[in-house]
Amino acid sequence: MRIKHLFIPAIAATLVLSACGGSTPPPPPGPGGPTQAEIDARNDSIAAARAAEAARTQAERDAQRREQDRMTREQDDARRTLEAVVLFDYDESGITAAAERILRTKLSILRASPTIRLRLEGHADERGSTEYNLALGSRRAQSVQEFLSGFGISANVFTTTSFGEERPAVNRMDEAAWAQNRRVEFVITGGQIVTSEDD
Repeated sequence: MRIKHLFIPAIAATLVLSACGGSTPPPPPGPGGPTQAEIDARNDSIAAARAAEAARTQAERDAQRREQDRMTREQDDARRTLEAVVLFDYDESGITAAAERILRTKLSILRASPTIRLRLEGHADERGSTEYNLALGSRRAQSVQEFLSGFGISANVFTTTSFGEERPAVNRMDEAAWAQNRRVEFVITGGQIVTSEDD
């Protein structure tokens, strides 16, 4: 009988506890998503990183373009130097002081550009016979080759030819025109110009 008295309250207590368990408060919610301020900050950070990368890429492109422009200018300057004409006195094939100054500016380019090839074209003004002027133009081209070879430039760099009076630079019959026609022209026929910064 005593067991019955204990059994009933135990069952009652179990039922009460079971009923109370249904009204237990729910667990607290998990951590929420980022706030709008955090989203904005993250987006700003991504935008700043992208802008910095774009700026770096543009700076690299600008630097490459400037370098290419510099190399192009140097190549153009070197080409103009190599192609600069030298003039001669009347009926002479000797190198004048003015011609020497021009020829000396070609030396560093020729030394740095072992594959370059030049054709030296000798010319004369119209005075004198055709045969004489062809020979004079040839002597002028040969004189230039010998001058440059005297500074260690290989003779293999050059070929020489003469046009005599056939191809005047200035088509007039006066001293100013004749002075421009007594010349050697330089024609690049092959190879690569190397500037000092390309080494």
